[in-house]
Amino acid sequence: MTAYKMIGVIGASLALHCATASAQPTPVPPAAAAQGIDSVTPAIAALFEDYVREQHIPGLVYGIVKDGRLVTVKGLGVQDVATRRPITADSRFRIASMSKAFTALAILDLRDQGKLRLDDLAETHVPEMRGWTYPTADSPRIRVRDLLTHTAGFVDDNPWGDRQQPLPEAEFTRMIAAGVPFSRPPQSAMEYSNFGYALLGRIITNVSGKAFEDYVAERILHPLGMTHTGYDIAQSPIGERAIGYRWEKEAWLREPDMARGAFGAMGGLETSANDYARYVGWLLSAWPARDGADAGPLKRASVREIVQGDGFATLGQRRAGLGQGECPQAGAYGFAWRVISDCDFDYVTHTGGYPGYGSVVILLPEQGVGIFAFASRTYGAPVPPAYQALKLMKDAGLLPARPIAVSPALAAGYAAAQKIWQAGDVLVAKDRLAMNFLMDRNAALWKGDLAALRQRAGTACRTDAPIQPGTAMAGSFTWDCGAVKLRGSILLAPTATPTLQELRLALAP
Repeated sequence: MTAYKMIGVIGASLALHCATASAQPTPVPPAAAAQGIDSVTPAIAALFEDYVREQHIPGLVYGIVKDGRLVTVKGLGVQDVATRRPITADSRFRIASMSKAFTALAILDLRDQGKLRLDDLAETHVPEMRGWTYPTADSPRIRVRDLLTHTAGFVDDNPWGDRQQPLPEAEFTRMIAAGVPFSRPPQSAMEYSNFGYALLGRIITNVSGKAFEDYVAERILHPLGMTHTGYDIAQSPIGERAIGYRWEKEAWLREPDMARGAFGAMGGLETSANDYARYVGWLLSAWPARDGADAGPLKRASVREIVQGDGFATLGQRRAGLGQGECPQAGAYGFAWRVISDCDFDYVTHTGGYPGYGSVVILLPEQGVGIFAFASRTYGAPVPPAYQALKLMKDAGLLPARPIAVSPALAAGYAAAQKIWQAGDVLVAKDRLAMNFLMDRNAALWKGDLAALRQRAGTACRTDAPIQPGTAMAGSFTWDCGAVKLRGSILLAPTATPTLQELRLALAP
């Protein structure tokens, strides 16, 4: 959050103006812009190399996607400690819980086709759930939405759920019919549930009439050209697979290869860096909202839904190892993505932890940048080097926010603000004032306070600086007045012809 101290405040309508960092594009140093990603790739490589060594990772691959392109990709270590095949951008890794995002997209795709609603009761599509006993008499019944956001009331089941991957479908049906114990009433808090995402896989199967893996492949993987991605490792060439290991008693021990099964919807996907980069580039292409045809596989608006948090927000400190010093972090869970804001970034992310594998993906939608990394060691998600790599890019000026266009309404509102300042009287722009403007502060008070501020700022203020839009209806500006600077903002009213509902002005320190 950036702010400035106000000197010589003019009235209530000219109060302290605070703007989030996203309101203005981050300036890019010319040298960094010229060098591009190459200026930081050696330092990024060193981060991942150190992680591989310190965490005993047999094999790891990472990639950075920027503006739809895989601008950096590098493999470290080996696919198999026996054959010593090197990791490449085509090596296949299980990505564990990062698979959930594909399941969520498939649910949104079915919703877009009108085949289900997110507020449908889950039992509408999974009849075996209808006889369940809920924890209290007033418990709401589970919706599809609750399964997506981990708010169905199930217990956190990571250790158990990770081993359920190969569960046969018939056995899963019996498990559902028998009912499960609840950790809490549905819709009362977020608690991570692999079981809940397995239920989403069953919903996809029942609604589409196809096995959920086949539906995801047909609707998402194939259209994106992800030919090295799938749920059944028995179908992937052994020579392309990064074998999963755990580090135990100073040695790598091979984890068992878990077959395709009912819990694949929560963590069964296997993919390569080259394939996953296509997916990340496609996700990021949903931002910003704009005119023009949607290329698919899903509508851009549907993709942007994945970052809508469930409302059960958390506040704490950023995890250790991501940066120096304390850093407050707020977060919520969207549709298979964690939505996080901290002292460095506003981002969406997910990790994957699985017997033999660990993975992470971090997206900066407003910058069009994503980073991901896959590792072949149990629960070895490379979160610290991925986060620190983005921090290196930010410090090098490589993560500017996408510029926001100045809307015609905002341009007209800014012209009115300039006219008001130059005349020292709000009445010169009376036709551009919303009905509340003079009710909140009358014209005489405005005139007196503007005169006082003009006396302090001087009459040489250059008001031709461009306005920096925060949205199509709000923006901020800075005017050079010689010895001092004047900062201000405008906010337009939601009228047919947008008018000024608020004008704020203050001398900068």
